Amino acid sequence: MVVVLSLVAAVAYGLSDFVGGLVSRRTSAWAVAFTGNAAAFAGAVVLALAVGGSPTRSDLLWGALAGVGTGAGGAFLYRGLAAGRMGVVAPISAVGAALLPVCVGVATGERPALLVWLGIAAAVPGIWLVSREPGGSGDLAAGILDGVLAGLGFGLLFAAMGQVPEEAGFAPLALSQAVAMVCVALTAAALGGRWLPYERSQAWGVVAGLLATAAVVAFLLATQTGLLTVASVVTSLYPAITIALAAVVVRERIHASQAIGLVLCGVAVGLVAAG
Repeated sequence: MVVVLSLVAAVAYGLSDFVGGLVSRRTSAWAVAFTGNAAAFAGAVVLALAVGGSPTRSDLLWGALAGVGTGAGGAFLYRGLAAGRMGVVAPISAVGAALLPVCVGVATGERPALLVWLGIAAAVPGIWLVSREPGGSGDLAAGILDGVLAGLGFGLLFAAMGQVPEEAGFAPLALSQAVAMVCVALTAAALGGRWLPYERSQAWGVVAGLLATAAVVAFLLATQTGLLTVASVVTSLYPAITIALAAVVVRERIHASQAIGLVLCGVAVGLVAAG
């Protein structure tokens, strides 16, 4: 079940990135991101009220920390995108998002089976290859910094949400989305970006945000069902979904290295599921 839920999270994240990415090409990425976070917050509040739960102060603090990770990760990813360094930022951030929760899981006592470790070993280069933009331009050193910071942000999101127990309900998720919304607004303002929506097309951020909410819910349920190490690695395969959608819907070319990465991602899922 942890693999199924994590795959649902990966598909939802991949769809969210695809929708948000298409819209951001034509308008302000910050405004789309803020709209998405606002929609995600609204969806999480509805879930929290409908499901209920008894979150402790610790659970809420984990949710707030996850929100910092969401906001910071998105901010540095967008900074890399705005500077034309996506080919450097994306693969580093995706791998970082997978590895940080694995380290946290192992440090807190999780011991995955051998097949799971083999799956993780296949997933890391697979994520790198499928996310990498061949021929990406820009300053390599600056791109590495943005990628590391974005990866730490997304890894923090996964690691923190993995600490929220089932009985807490979805209130920590709602708090996480609220903190992320504030982080995006503050970061955009600091970098001189327009974060308030001003075009009708930016309403597509609502779709991206609700998909992101579904992804976090699936990931949260996955960590409550099984190991954080498994859930984080499988969920971090989301770039494969985005690349596949881009190839099918907008006919973007899949490069040879990305095709190899897709194969490795499939092998990783199979090994993790078998383990």
